[in-house]
Amino acid sequence: QVQLVESGGGLVQAGGSLRLSCAASGRTFSTYRMGWFRQTPGKEREFVAAISWSGLSTYYANSVKGRFTISRDNAKNTVYLQMNSLKPEDTAVYYCAADPQTMGSMREKEYDYWGQGTQVTVSS
Repeated sequence: QVQLVESGGGLVQAGGSLRLSCAASGRTFSTYRMGWFRQTPGKEREFVAAISWSGLSTYYANSVKGRFTISRDNAKNTVYLQMNSLKPEDTAVYYCAADPQTMGSMREKEYDYWGQGTQVTVSS
């Protein structure tokens, strides 16, 4: 069982930056693939970024490629999402997800564990 707690969300102006963190419980964090997803009211949750257990492989949605960076620190049981050049359309609740597989995945259904989410609001 893995518990995930996101932090770092908030209100930022367009063009600004935020760094989200996701702290995971459990001793086997280093063997889990991790992902970030986001959701806005009335829309389905969408993939943002993912990272393999080792951190060597990363995956991004086209909408965030070049602006967002996913990383992980297995010693701290934490995954990060650095978000730069934020746009109003990035406004959403951001969720951290984990799954006991090694390679990253962009598919929401392949993640077993989810955090409660953290709100990111980008003003124009």
